[in-house]
Amino acid sequence: MSIDQILQRLEAGNARFVADKLDGKLQDSSRRTSLTSGQEPYAIILSCADSRVVPEFAFDSGLGELFVIRVAGNVANTSSVASIEYAVANLKTSVIVVLGHESCGAVTAAIAGGDNGPNLNTLLGYIQPAKAKAASEDVNDVVRANASHVAEDLVSKSEIIRKAVEAGEVKIVPAFYELGSGAVKFLD
Repeated sequence: MSIDQILQRLEAGNARFVADKLDGKLQDSSRRTSLTSGQEPYAIILSCADSRVVPEFAFDSGLGELFVIRVAGNVANTSSVASIEYAVANLKTSVIVVLGHESCGAVTAAIAGGDNGPNLNTLLGYIQPAKAKAASEDVNDVVRANASHVAEDLVSKSEIIRKAVEAGEVKIVPAFYELGSGAVKFLD
């Protein structure tokens, strides 16, 4: 599939999700068996760990179709970048979606500031550049800015990803997920 076809497939899957018309394909024992020898996901989704945001459902996908990395605030930390590098270099996945979402708790905490302990403070530090770039301190403005910032960060933090993007082999798309409707809006 071409990059454009993959993006269209993601959009179509999201439209089914929003319309409550999930097809539920590729989720049975025969699909599990077919994947025991390897995987060929068509998209990488860097998503928040929020339990209300499930990329496999949001894009109406089956087993083996999406390579999903979930971390609070959908940040580009060492582990998430390395996971994406693996999918780009070894699985030849050509679309990366950085999926922020409405009312993100990690972004809300980054906006509020304060001492949240060493681990959470480190994670929230990844969101601070988006807070500075956002049009306002409204959580959803910062979420959108964060998705765009992380998309840029993936290129600057990884030679593997940067070379694939420069070669036209990979496209990175920031996106915003609306909790109530389930709609995903690509920001590019």
